[in-house]
Amino acid sequence: MYAFEIEKPSTIADAVLALSGEDTQALGGGQTLIPTLKQRLAAPEVLVSLSGVSEMVGICRNDAGEMCIGGATTHAAVAAGAGAFPALAALASHIGDPAVRNRGTIGGSLANNDPSACYPAAALGAGATIKTNTRDIAADDYFEGMFSTALDEGEIVTEVRFPVPEVANYQKFVQPASRFALVGVFVAKFADGVRIAVTGASEEGVFRWTEAEAALSADFSAEALSDLTVPADGMIADLHGSPAYRAHLVKVMTGRAVGAAT
Repeated sequence: MYAFEIEKPSTIADAVLALSGEDTQALGGGQTLIPTLKQRLAAPEVLVSLSGVSEMVGICRNDAGEMCIGGATTHAAVAAGAGAFPALAALASHIGDPAVRNRGTIGGSLANNDPSACYPAAALGAGATIKTNTRDIAADDYFEGMFSTALDEGEIVTEVRFPVPEVANYQKFVQPASRFALVGVFVAKFADGVRIAVTGASEEGVFRWTEAEAALSADFSAEALSDLTVPADGMIADLHGSPAYRAHLVKVMTGRAVGAAT
């Protein structure tokens, strides 16, 4: 590690003010940022911890029936408190290990937008709204590529609002060393159609499989996917799997998610 200052604001307003300084970086649970600092891939002079901002912690339902989760809420808290959205609670309960789940936060995960993280699939698959200190961003407009989002400099994810689908399921083919998704698929069925988001597979990060969405909106069964194929172009290639392998897994995990949801 290296020397840096740390600030611990207690309100969103104070956090925004702290992040307005030069060479600052927001710190959620630190599950991605701390390893990044250790590897010298980032070296901010000031870290602004968001863990003490109480107004960014908690889970509730709003008048629209959405599940609202504060940006500083840990994965463990989501797993325990999101029972009205079982697929989301189950997803959170299988992120990393207990140490990661008790430190990592939903806002930190979405702000980082790791291409193999689980929450981006949930947010995009459910059509969530990412609320920041300045605006509301639809999930379809939020994710812009690997480690890239629509967030501006100093903007904070304060809350995530999830519409609760009729049925949903998340299936993750786990990379056993990291517990990240080699491929993860979130399927959500709403009254007006189906949404599918895929993580871990593409070089561009999380994406929607629109062809499968159309097929499943007409017939919500694994058999509806039988004639579909996922192009291998643009899929991640590494020691854990080839692009063709990941493309194959997308279809397999989608079928499993549909089967589990029904």
